[in-house]
Amino acid sequence: MKHVALIPAFNEEETIREVIIHIKKYPHIDIIVVDDGSNDRTAEIAKKMGAIVLQHKTNKGKGEAIKTGFNYILKKHKAQYTVLIDADMQYHPSESVKLLKILENNEADFVMGIRDPRNVPYANRMGNFIWRTFFNSLFGAHFRDTNCGYMALNRRAIEKVKNIHGGYIIENAILRDVIKNKLRYKQIYVKVRYGKRKIRKFAKMFFGIWIFILWEGFKYRLGVK
Repeated sequence: MKHVALIPAFNEEETIREVIIHIKKYPHIDIIVVDDGSNDRTAEIAKKMGAIVLQHKTNKGKGEAIKTGFNYILKKHKAQYTVLIDADMQYHPSESVKLLKILENNEADFVMGIRDPRNVPYANRMGNFIWRTFFNSLFGAHFRDTNCGYMALNRRAIEKVKNIHGGYIIENAILRDVIKNKLRYKQIYVKVRYGKRKIRKFAKMFFGIWIFILWEGFKYRLGVK
């Protein structure tokens, strides 16, 4: 049974080859790269490496790239399980098999990674604690990490997860749909690496995610669609 590694990518020519090399170690996983309007060699390299490449003419954001990938899988690919991988090597591609295994064993419809707090910058760690606490309280969930970008979904979950937003709220938007559609979920530890973070950028991310959780959480509590 074929699986899919879905890779949204924007100007990732420096790392896309390495990501694909690691995934190609697992012949049962097809590789789909959604090139989100890159102006470098991302698409060219991915094609030469044998990946299926879907291209946006202009940069639309990661959320739209994920939607493009999901639509392609539902309409033109028969894979039952899809793992969502970043193109920048922040998460190691070889760990995708751990997430997919949980789906294969029918333990969940949706799997999200858990980052070891010791490997997460302090500001992000504190933000994660606040986001997770509010999300779990408002949605009645039990997630241990609500902002990990390493995720896997079975076909049913891809059909149900429709309201994918862009920017920093992608993960929480997906989790909202997971809860609203009563999908079975599970989490597993994954490795992560971080580069330098800008305080101003983090502040914008913090409040953007927090406001989204509050707004959608209260709507969920009130039964507003």
